[in-house]
Amino acid sequence: MADFLTGIAFFMIIEGLVYALAPSVLKRLAEMLPQIPESQLRVSGLVAVALGVVMVWFIRGG
Repeated sequence: MADFLTGIAFFMIIEGLVYALAPSVLKRLAEMLPQIPESQLRVSGLVAVALGVVMVWFIRGG
């Protein structure tokens, strides 16, 4: 459970840094989001999940 909470904390840190350091870039990306097809968003999300799982697997010593 501690690992899960650590992961959530790191996520919050990274999200906070994006908002703090590049709010204009984030706003532009949010404006572009509706123009991206759902299938492309879905594939991008699945790729990100797969990369995250692989990274955790390697970090944990797979």
